[in-house]
Amino acid sequence: MTAYRTALTSAHVTAILFGLTGIFGALIHASASVITFGRAAFAMLALAVFALLQGRALLRGLNRKKLFIYFVSGLMLAAHWVTFFIAIKVGGVAVATLGFASFPAFITLLDMAVFRDRPHLAESLLLLLVTLGLVLVTPSFELANQGTVGLLWGIASGLSFALLAMTNRRATDGRNGVQVVFWQNATVALIMAPFAVFDLVELGPMDWTNLAILGVLCTAVSQALFVKSLKGLNARSAGMIISLEPVYAIACAWWLFHEAPSYRMLAGAALIVLAIVLSAQGKGHGPQPATG
Repeated sequence: MTAYRTALTSAHVTAILFGLTGIFGALIHASASVITFGRAAFAMLALAVFALLQGRALLRGLNRKKLFIYFVSGLMLAAHWVTFFIAIKVGGVAVATLGFASFPAFITLLDMAVFRDRPHLAESLLLLLVTLGLVLVTPSFELANQGTVGLLWGIASGLSFALLAMTNRRATDGRNGVQVVFWQNATVALIMAPFAVFDLVELGPMDWTNLAILGVLCTAVSQALFVKSLKGLNARSAGMIISLEPVYAIACAWWLFHEAPSYRMLAGAALIVLAIVLSAQGKGHGPQPATG
């Protein structure tokens, strides 16, 4: 029972940390490129220390094929983070998070496109719920509206995360999760360095602090806690708890930034979260950590 409670606590803390990703993205006074680079760099350092303390070799078993896979997935992770942080800067935390939360629908669509599978009833329901949810969340159907533009960037973030999730699920062996995440973050830092390094001098002390928290707590530690939660919970249960990420993000944004969601947005959010929960339950496994 103690192990179960520990796993349950770890899963909820993970969901909160994932939800706080958008909050720190809003607090840091920097471009999406700078935030993405800083997050990846701090996460990479934290994961290197964690691997050293745990005696996990980051170079063991590396070959050209694995490095190529890590590079491609790191490229997708960079695209996911950049679009997500742009969505936050343009449309706010709630809109960006809900746009990103559309990723299960994209995973279903990509599975159908790649493997030519006809959608089952549950998958059709998932697509319908996400579509209706996004329609309700959309502030206006005009591109002149900042909230709508932010939502579109959030949806782009969901698409890139779906591509990342499919790559991780089908192209990595899953035996050394720390190694996978380390090299993905290293790739992100390498790719984003030319776009960010000259702007780092403009960051203030508080921005550096928030970047460190974002990289260490919301990325490296949250990944470790998610893995820990799976030791006492099955993947389906853990995944459904992680699905609460948008709820935590909206609640925190409401409290900190007074981004009070309308009843229409809350209804859309409920449909999207329901779709994520049904997706995790129907597939028999939870979503991968939404590094949001």
